[in-house]
Order: sequence, then structure tokens, then C-alpha cells
Amino acid sequence: MTDSLPTTEAGPRWTCPFCVLLCDDLGVQASASGAALELADGDCASARTGLARFSPLPSAATPLLDGRPAALAEAVAAAAHLLVASRQPLFGGLGTDVAGARAVYRLACATGAICDPAGGAALMQVVRALQDRGGFTTTLAEVRTRADLIVCLGHLPLAGTDEFFARCGLGAEGLVPQRHVVLLGGDPADEAGLAALAARYGVTTEVVPLEGDLFSTVALLSALLARRSVRAAPVPLIALAERLRAARYAVIAGETRRLPEQGALIIEGVHRIVGSLNATTRAGALWLGDGNGAQTVNEVFTWLSGLPLRSRAGPGGLEHDPLCFDGARLLADAAVDCLLWISSFDPGSSPPAQPLPLIVLGHPELASSAARSGSVFIPVSTPGIGSAGHLFRSDGGVVLPLTPVYRDTLPTLADVVDSLVQAVSTLRDKATA
Repeated sequence: MTDSLPTTEAGPRWTCPFCVLLCDDLGVQASASGAALELADGDCASARTGLARFSPLPSAATPLLDGRPAALAEAVAAAAHLLVASRQPLFGGLGTDVAGARAVYRLACATGAICDPAGGAALMQVVRALQDRGGFTTTLAEVRTRADLIVCLGHLPLAGTDEFFARCGLGAEGLVPQRHVVLLGGDPADEAGLAALAARYGVTTEVVPLEGDLFSTVALLSALLARRSVRAAPVPLIALAERLRAARYAVIAGETRRLPEQGALIIEGVHRIVGSLNATTRAGALWLGDGNGAQTVNEVFTWLSGLPLRSRAGPGGLEHDPLCFDGARLLADAAVDCLLWISSFDPGSSPPAQPLPLIVLGHPELASSAARSGSVFIPVSTPGIGSAGHLFRSDGGVVLPLTPVYRDTLPTLADVVDSLVQAVSTLRDKATA
């Protein structure tokens, strides 16, 4: 085993599929021990953790049926029988790329499945806010080339998005000469991050304390920017409102998974703030969600059906209900009778423990989660590692190609799910013949 992978299809640069930023300026090599992949250049905790789960050699794994090894065709047939026998299946996890999402949509329509990703609650915060009020969102490129003021909600967006501020151009010469970062709220864990930002070229930082909680603070800031009468408004918030008005391009950024319950109300408040600012200057919101393909699947379902996730093609046609179709709620209420779990990228995203018939399509390390009676496990290739693919970046509307490090021996999720669609159709044709 050599120290690097000079003949890989990824070439000198590789797009990382393990976080929502999809950084495309990294390199991959074999570790010194030859046991795992690692970064050849660049520094990102998410990429390092993700790569460590893969060998420099193509994956080799076997499907399981009731916990015993099985041929791929046998496992697909068994999974199709479980889906046909189900009156209401649930598709969860949904960690896949564009091609996989298109195939999953076809299978969901064929089976009447409800689809809810891992981290669906955080995703629905933004979806519900956009459905109710609309909003102004921006892109990483806009932030990099224009933003002179970045307000971070609650925390610095560092966990799982390590390269966020670098992608925003903070400290890079030749872009925006002076940038100011405001942390609205925060805790001691953010202090080191703020100090590191303040050490960058042309960057200043500030902490503005919350007035009560994040709900109250955003509502108060919105009222100040709308020039409504506010009794005894705190001086730091008044100063922040003036700074927002004076900014050439202000951005309010937040991680949806770190918002409290009913965080859609906070998102709506931020969109009101951005709307007020856009009457006289330029502003936008930037929401960072979870990785593992959830946003990609939501985009694909929306363009194919007109509806986001937490939807189904049921007896009444296409239905969307962000509350009733919450996967965790459905499992707790025994409202579904079969679970299909998909996780191509992250073996840590395993299906919840439950007694239902179970189908797991994902990373080979997920085999142990389906090693029981009434289960089917089919290992699939990871886009960006063993197969090509495409993912949507966190700012939406930007799709990046994933070049494989090597060609895998495992099938892609799209190929497996298309086989399931065909098998389900064949079983139903036989039942009606």
C-alpha cells in the first residue's frame, strides 16, 4: 500500500460528502498504516471522521437476511415482500444523493410510504417557516464576496461545519476588507472560536447577550428594525440594530439542529428582520442543516412532487403533514408497520430500535443494526467514496458532483432501490393475475 492514492478517480482534489458545506478543495490519501483513508491536505474534522470509516480498498460486504448472509437478489426479493405486505411503510434516515433520492421517490410512490429523514425535525423548521412566511436566503458565494456583517444565532456555526468561516472568506485578502462577526447569545464553548476569528485579517468580533431567550431576542430585534416603539430596549440590541442598518450586506446565520423546539418561529423572526433590512440595504439568511443527504432528498422530492419530505403518495393522492408524518411520532404511536432505513454516508445514523419488519440500505458497518429476524440488510456504496454522485450544498440551488476515490464492488443505492421498485411491481402483478 502506498502512502497516497495517485491513481484514484478523485484526482488531486476531492469533494467531501460528509457535511453540508461540500468543501471541494481537499485531497485524499491512504493513512500511514494503510487501514483507512485520510486527508492529504486541508483540515476538517468532519472529513477526517468520515474518511476514517473507509479502507483505501473498495468495500466488501454481504447482504443479510434475518441476520444470515444472503445473495443480493435474495435480499432484494425479501425486502420487496416486506414492503408489499406493509399497509403503511416508513422510509427513514434517507442518507443518499440525487440519484438515490430519485429512486427512493419512485419506491415511495409505489408503496405509499411516508418519508422522513434523520434530523427531520430540524429540516422541517426551515420548511415550515418558508411555507408560512417566505424568506430571503443567501449563498456562500454571496457571503464570501459581499458580507461585511455576519450575525450568528445562539452559537458559532462550528459543529459539523468546521470550514464555514473559511468558506465565507473571513481573513482572506482581496475580498471584503473589513468584516464584523456578532454572536447573539453564545456560551463559554464559543470563546475559543471567537478568539480565533478575531485573529484573522480584517475581522472583528462582538458578543451581544440574549434578552431572555432566543425567541424574545429575535422578536425584540425585529421590532427595533421595524422602528416600532420598544420600551426600555437594551442598549446592546439597539446598537446591533443600528449596525445592521448601516451594513452594506448583512447575513444572519444559524444551525437549524441547534434551534430550540418551535424554532420555526425564530426563523420567521429572522426573515422579518431580513425583509426590513432589504427595504434600504442588502441582507440575507443562511441556514445550516444536517448533512447525510437530508437536504438533497428534500430538494429532489420537492422538484418531483411539489411537496417536501414528511409527505406520501397515499389513497388521497399526494399528502404533506410536517407534524403527523414525523417519523419518531409514527414509530412511537405504532402508526407504521415496516421501516426502511437508508444511510449511505454515516454508519452512526442507525435505525431506531423497534420490533417492526426492518430493511436497512447503507454503509457496511450498519449490518449489526439489522442482524435479527424479520430484517434485511443490503450494503451500498457511498457516493464520493466508492461511486459517483451529486449532493445539494447547504445554501440550496448549488449541486456539486462527487467523484469517487475508487470504484466500489458494492451496488449504488439507486440500483438497489430500482430493483426493489421492479420486484414490488412484479409481486403485485402476480397477486392480481
